[in-house]
Amino acid sequence: MKISRRRFVTTAITSSAALGLVSYGAETEPVPAKMQVKFALETYSFWHFKPPKVSVQTVIEKAASMGFAGVGILHRQMDSEDQAYINSLKRIALVNGIDISCLSIHQNFVSPDAQVRQKNIDHTIHCIELAHELGAPCIRLNSGRWNTVESFDKLMELRGVEPPIQGYTEDDAFGWCIGCIEACLKKAESLGVVLALENHWGLTSTPAGLLRILNAIDSPWLAAIMDTGNFLESPYDKLEKIAPKAVYVHAKTYFGGGEWYTLDLDYKKIAQILYRNKFHGFVSLEFEGKEDPDIGVPKSLKLLREAFEV
Repeated sequence: MKISRRRFVTTAITSSAALGLVSYGAETEPVPAKMQVKFALETYSFWHFKPPKVSVQTVIEKAASMGFAGVGILHRQMDSEDQAYINSLKRIALVNGIDISCLSIHQNFVSPDAQVRQKNIDHTIHCIELAHELGAPCIRLNSGRWNTVESFDKLMELRGVEPPIQGYTEDDAFGWCIGCIEACLKKAESLGVVLALENHWGLTSTPAGLLRILNAIDSPWLAAIMDTGNFLESPYDKLEKIAPKAVYVHAKTYFGGGEWYTLDLDYKKIAQILYRNKFHGFVSLEFEGKEDPDIGVPKSLKLLREAFEV
C-alpha cells in the first residue's frame, strides 16, 4: 500500500510525540537527558590493608565478571613495578575488557622539611610515570597531613582533625602543598596524566581546603576526586561544592559495617549532584564494608546502578 508523503510525515510526528521525542510549544518541558557514567572498581575494595593481600590481577578479573567497566589500582596493592608486571596488568585488563581508570597513590606534602617535601614530589612524579605506563589517565593525589596524631584509628576517632606541628600554621601547610603540586604539573602534562586531588584527611577534609588548593593553581591537569565517604557530617552540601571540579568519583559503601565508620549515603541524591554538574566520568566503587567483598561488591554495584539509573 502506498502512503502519501503528507500522511507519512503526520504519522511519524504523532508517533514521536507519543514517545516523548518531540515537544510542542513553550509550555512543554523537555525531557532531561541522563548523564552517562561508567562504573569502575577500586582494587582496595578487596584488600583493606589486612592480610591476605588480594592481587590486582584477581580484582581485574573479578571486576570484569561482575560487570564493571574499569579498575582503579591502589599503588600499595601492586606486587611490583617492573616492566613485566606492568605489562601483565595491561594485558589482563585488555583481555577482560577493563579500563585502568586511575592509580591511587599515597604521598604527604605537609612537612616543614624541604627534603621531605622533595622526597614526596619525587615519589609523585614517579607515580605519574607509572600511571602513564599503565595507561591510567589520572592519579589520586593527597594533600597530606601533619601526622601529629600518629595512629590512623585515633585520627578516625577525632573525625580526621589534628593540630599543626608546633610553630607552624595551616597557611604554611597550604603553601607547601600548592608548591609541591606545581612542581609535579609539568610531568603530569607531558605524560597526559591528571592530578586528581581527593577530599581526604588533612588539608582537604573540608570543601574550603580542597578548593583553596585547586583554585590557587590554574591548570587543566589538576582536578578533584570526589570521595563520597570522606565528609563525615552533612556530606551532600559539601559534595555539591566540590562537584564542579570532579573528574573522578570514589563511591563508598559499607555493607557489613565500615572498617572505621559507617555512613548511610543516599546515592540517588549524590547522582543528582553529579547530574547537575554535568559529570560524565567514572564512578568507582570503593567498598569499605566488612562483608565478604564477593557479596558486598555486587550488592554495591546494584545499588549504584539503581541510583544512577544505568
